[in-house]
Amino acid sequence: MKTHVAVVGAYGSAGVAVADRLAAEPDVELTLIDDGDPGGGLCILEGCMPSKELLTAAERRFAARDDERLRGAVPDVDFERVIEHKDDNISTYASGRRSHVQELADRDDVTLRRETAAFVDDRRLAVGDDVLEPDYVVVATGSTPNVPPIPGIEDVPFETSADVLDATEFGESGLVIGLGVIGLELVPYLSEAAGMDLTVVEQLPAVLPDADPAFGDALVDYYEDRFDVDVRLDTGTKGLEATDDGGVRAILDDDGTETAVAADQLFVFTGRKPALDRLGLDETRLTPEPGWVADTMQARDDERVFVVGDANGTEPILHVAKEEGAVAAENVLRHRDGEPLEPYENVTHQVVFSGLTELPYARLGHTASSASEAGIDHVVATREVSGEGVFRSRNYSEGLARLVVGTDGTVLGYQGLHPDADVMAKTMQLAVEMELDVRDIPDRAYHPTTPEIIDGLLQDAAAALDG
Repeated sequence: MKTHVAVVGAYGSAGVAVADRLAAEPDVELTLIDDGDPGGGLCILEGCMPSKELLTAAERRFAARDDERLRGAVPDVDFERVIEHKDDNISTYASGRRSHVQELADRDDVTLRRETAAFVDDRRLAVGDDVLEPDYVVVATGSTPNVPPIPGIEDVPFETSADVLDATEFGESGLVIGLGVIGLELVPYLSEAAGMDLTVVEQLPAVLPDADPAFGDALVDYYEDRFDVDVRLDTGTKGLEATDDGGVRAILDDDGTETAVAADQLFVFTGRKPALDRLGLDETRLTPEPGWVADTMQARDDERVFVVGDANGTEPILHVAKEEGAVAAENVLRHRDGEPLEPYENVTHQVVFSGLTELPYARLGHTASSASEAGIDHVVATREVSGEGVFRSRNYSEGLARLVVGTDGTVLGYQGLHPDADVMAKTMQLAVEMELDVRDIPDRAYHPTTPEIIDGLLQDAAAALDG
């Protein structure tokens, strides 16, 4: 008898990873469920791919404006063309994703249901007019913008990241709540492309809270200097109200001192939350709270339910979603066969396209802070972009990079806040995940290319070990 597995959220990256693995199993019956219209997954439709369309358009303008060697008028961003270009490309990407899922559905024992699914009991799913009773359910429903319960927010107009991706008109001023990953990427766009006068409020005392402090501090300075953004850290929003001219006024709490800020538009960039509201979890024993999903991707309250990707609320990053999906698929089979489940072991791999992709942040593995907290003996090498001739000759003057190396020579981690840090992330992933010895890595980048900063880090770390 075949094992029946239902995947709720089959078009997303995590759901596709599950489907790719299980569709090849001859003794598995697979039901893929997704009511997305047109369908294609969050990253393609509302996440990392469309946002880069916007950022790169503004980056072209910023590069022209910020280069003192150039003369003449700075070009405007044509929002209508940007959105048209974005929509054309996203339509192509999403069509490719749908075609792939359909190819899976054309296999024997695989069914695609383009309908909404909701639990009516433990592992019983209402799908259209049917009630399915699969042996296993994999929840891969992604995430939605998180809107915090600020007093008055229901009475004022505001825009989330999803709204910005389609916007062609902007006010003269804006108030942004949240300077996490979404804010770090979209705030420069609003400033550079739309020319908005921005005040940004972040309740945490620093941006990039998981980075070593120097990186977040440098990025805030960059935003204030290059994009003329008023960044207010460690500041809460006590209330919101509409203004007579159609704008919004916020009452802010800065260490006990109340101030008011008014703007034409309000942008809420306070992260994302798991998209679970329509799943009917109240009809099951599942309780979505911290710790409700184990590192095996198995739900704590039901051993035959697995939750992957953004839906489990652990680390909403595309590559993590794919890896979690693959782990969940394997663990479904292991559980069925009575074998021990394998945990998902993630090596931190993060890229933030900050500074309109001109000054991206990348992190692989340990920071100096996390290595110290883990009790790992290590040395640290840090380099400033301003000290690297290759960056200066290419008109870059801001940023830094850091390498963390164990006292045995093992590369433990890399952080970069500099041009091309996103491109170098893969190289440093190999060094970290393959546990290479810093002294065995050739320090030979082609000249003059920005990876020379990695050569400098390797040399400095090796010297620190030998010294």
